[in-house]
Parts: sequence; C-alpha cells; structure tokens
Amino acid sequence: MQATLALEDGRIFLGEGYGAPGEALGEVVFNTSLTGYQEIATDPSYAGQIVVLTNPQIGNYGTNQADNEAAKPYIEGLIVREFSSVSSNWRSEQVTDEYMERYQVPVMAEIDTRALVRHLRNNGVMRGVISRAETDPEKLIAKARSIRKMDGTDLARVVSTKTQFSFDETDANNQSGDPLLSTRDAGNFERKLHVVAYDFGIKRNILRMLTREGCRVTVVPAETRADEVMSLKPDGVFLSNGPGDPEPVDYAVKAIQEMMGRKPIFGICLGHQLTGLALGGKTYKLKFGHHGGNHPVKNNVTGKVEITAHNHNFAVDPDSVNANEVDLTHVDLNDNTLEGLRHKSLPLFSVQYHPEAAPGPHDSHYLFRDFRKMMEEWKG
Repeated sequence: MQATLALEDGRIFLGEGYGAPGEALGEVVFNTSLTGYQEIATDPSYAGQIVVLTNPQIGNYGTNQADNEAAKPYIEGLIVREFSSVSSNWRSEQVTDEYMERYQVPVMAEIDTRALVRHLRNNGVMRGVISRAETDPEKLIAKARSIRKMDGTDLARVVSTKTQFSFDETDANNQSGDPLLSTRDAGNFERKLHVVAYDFGIKRNILRMLTREGCRVTVVPAETRADEVMSLKPDGVFLSNGPGDPEPVDYAVKAIQEMMGRKPIFGICLGHQLTGLALGGKTYKLKFGHHGGNHPVKNNVTGKVEITAHNHNFAVDPDSVNANEVDLTHVDLNDNTLEGLRHKSLPLFSVQYHPEAAPGPHDSHYLFRDFRKMMEEWKG
C-alpha cells in the first residue's frame, strides 16, 4: 500500500507502507547506526519523533524481547530504504513488520532515504506526517505544520515511570554478548552500592550497566523531589537520558541543585543537559541533532578519542558554564559540541552521549566504573 511522507516545508516523498496502518506524526530525524533498529525503536528518547535510518536494509534479523530498551517502541514512525518481510537470525522471535504492527508503529519504505537525509541535514529537522490513508499533499503538509514543536515541550514526565521500582539484578545478564562484561559479576563485589536512578526515559541497558558494577538500583519518577531521593539513603544519584527540551524540566533542575554536593551524581544525555542547567548554564537546539553510533568524541582529560552512541537534539552551551567551577571533559570532533563536564570540587559529572551504547560501541563503558569509584570514595 502506498504511503506518503509530508514535511512541514512542503517536501513530499512517496513510498510503501508497512507496520501499523495508521498515521505517524512527529519530528523527523535521521540515525546513522548500522545495526540496532529495535533498540533505537524502543529508546524512550525518541518519543515524539519519526526516525529515518540511513542503513538501507532494515528488518533482516527480526526482533526479540531481549533487545528491547523499554517495554514498547517509543518512536512515532520509522522510515527506511528497504524493509525486510522475513527475518534470518537464530535470535529472532518475530518478523520486524509484525513487531511494528503489534506496537502500532507505522513504517514507510522504498523511498530515497539519502535524499531525505540530505534534505534534513541541509534544512534541519522538521515536523512531518506519514500517512497511508490521506493522499492529498496539501492536507498532509497542513497537518505536519500543526504538530506541536519539540522546542519547549517536556516529554520526560510523559515517558517516565509513574511509580518507584527496584531493578531486578537477574536481568543483569550478559545479553549484549560483550565478552568483557561477561567476566563481571555484581555478586563479586564486597559491598553493594545503592543508586537512585531518575527515569526521564531510561534505557534498560543503563540499568544493566549499573548492576554489573555491583549497584543496587532504585528507579524513581522524573518528578521525584530531592528530599524523597535523600530519604532512600542512596550512595549515588543517576540522571537518565530522555526526550524533549530540557528547559521545561525545571522540577528536575531544582532537584539536582538541592542534591549537588550531598551525593555523587552522574548524568547522561538529558541528564547531562539538566546538569548543565543546574550549574547555571544554558541549552540550545542543534540543527539536526546527533543520532547514531559512530560519533567521535575526544576525552580532554586523557586525550583519547572515543567512538560513541548519540541520541539528542539539544546541547549545553559551553560558553554558559562557569569555567572556574566546571571542567569541560569531552567534545564532539564533528562539530565541537560539548559532550561532557565535571565539577571541580563536587562529586558531579555528566556526558551528552550514551556510554551504555545499545546499540553502539563500548568505548565509554569506563564511565560506569568511574561512577562506582566516585561513590566508594565519597562513602569512605
């Protein structure tokens, strides 16, 4: 069945529809990862967005429950060049087309994704609609322009857990296939550390990485107050990834400010942006964001370059951060975006990218060990 993609600037693409038969509305972004389409689809950071994958063949290896980063997909829609109707992998439990239909995710294929990505790269991300029912371009363009903009939108409270829960350590098995991780067993640590993790859209592999470092993890809703976190007696506080604009998430910024200096804090992605705001900095929206598993980031402390996984449309303005209080620890070598910071006197650090990398490289797994070391030193 024919599907139509309409962008807010009037650009139209025609293709074939798969997955769920309904319409998809959202901000259209592109991701350059070669594998991991299921992890991308289930990353809550993509709430409100339609994802274009630059790898031309998608769906080949099917889907399985172990690769879910959340209970369900959070992308609004998926756009690919070729969409496989079969799966060929021993781990596959369901064909990707059936999986997307099951979770009500419209998929559009057989379009020139290279042309679409060039258009977004040159003009910036924009709102769009995928439809298999409506064919009138003008109506679809008008609908795209009526979609709420990501700027100023708080999506963290939308995707966050509504109730506090403890992450089950039995899920901390080596599902990634990383031979280095398979040698680490949370039970080998003499003393377990308690981490309270804010869920702004947290991925399961982040929780697995924390438990592999011997941590007991309690996950709390995005709007949890600082005094409520402190009452749980954590050894450290983790600030997760998440979707949307960080500036409206002022309740989290307030909580971070109240916890700074009281407990070690580690933030990633949206958690990094909220940390920047809590330190008095400012955030801004990138032209087309960073989405993919191949971004080179320089560690200014070690001088090493890490290949990293990214998924963010917003960033912290490095000039807005007080250089007398904060070290800028990481920088993106593609566009000099600030990718990491560490407070000079308080136990607080954050990175813009995804060190748990599911999907993506494992160059930055050391950050979870750094967090554990910080908690051990603070605890004495």
